[in-house]
Amino acid sequence: MNDATIRGAVYVLVASAGLVAPLLFPNFTIQLAFLWLMVLFALTWDILGGQMGYNSFGNILLFGLGCYVTAVLQRDTELGFYVSLAAGMGLSMIVAVAAAAILGPLILAMRGHYFAICTLGLGIAVADIFAGWDYVGAGSGIVPRLYPGEVADRNFFYYYILFALAVAAFVTLRVLYRSRFGLAINAIRDDEDKAEAMGIHTTRYKVAAWMVAAFFLGLAGGPVAGLVGFVDPRDLAFAGPTFGVWMVLMAILGGKGTLWGPVIGAVVFHITQEFFWTYFLGWQRVMLGLLIVLIVVFFPMGIMGWLREKRPRWFGEVVRGEAEAKAGERAA
Repeated sequence: MNDATIRGAVYVLVASAGLVAPLLFPNFTIQLAFLWLMVLFALTWDILGGQMGYNSFGNILLFGLGCYVTAVLQRDTELGFYVSLAAGMGLSMIVAVAAAAILGPLILAMRGHYFAICTLGLGIAVADIFAGWDYVGAGSGIVPRLYPGEVADRNFFYYYILFALAVAAFVTLRVLYRSRFGLAINAIRDDEDKAEAMGIHTTRYKVAAWMVAAFFLGLAGGPVAGLVGFVDPRDLAFAGPTFGVWMVLMAILGGKGTLWGPVIGAVVFHITQEFFWTYFLGWQRVMLGLLIVLIVVFFPMGIMGWLREKRPRWFGEVVRGEAEAKAGERAA
């Protein structure tokens, strides 16, 4: 069985599991929906943080805009539920991409810890702005339009939307990483000055990378707001201490700079987090803190990096001794 067949089987297995999971475990549909949200978070963060080497805490800003734009449009229009949701998601995507296009040239000119601090401060500032803005409910938050059906049907509906967005993000990034775009952002990660000297317009690629992340994060905001049923500026929309940090941890845990690493990291992190909430209630944040320490100390290269080191043959890499042995066999 060749590598292409194995990869195809893995894709089919994951897609099939995603389609039937809520049918097999209907009582865990919300948790499964948030699992795909975590996968989306990790994948979109890794565009900048892993593939391009810019550790951003500002992606939560783009997600929060998506939550609010969809909720406000549903509140202030007479459109039907499904039409208003689709229109809200489309408008949220446009607003998030526009925000990345406008803010990108300003903050992506910074590098290293200056960039990370700037994006962190930006997320906190926007959360404070929305918490004091009466039009969007200020600190009291806003309630999006309710799903016109049973609660179980609502959970299924939003689950499949988030599942579709995660799959679409994975497929899109797989194509982009194999194109000139992927080579350019990897060159920026390896040495931005040399990349510029080679004629790569680094700022343009950096902004484009953030806009790709904004595209999916903006689309995800509306369905998550509808699934939760309430948009709070600090606990959901611009939840930097939770979602904003988890994006980074999941990508690092799985192996940043890889395609499957963020997916694996998101699955492991989310399952572990749910386990902590179930069996260590009251101590769950302490346990999450310990998990963070374990990730940094024992998995600095992530699960994918650890597997590549321990099982190089799984990744098509042949160690020197094996290569020499094969060469000797061919010569004989």
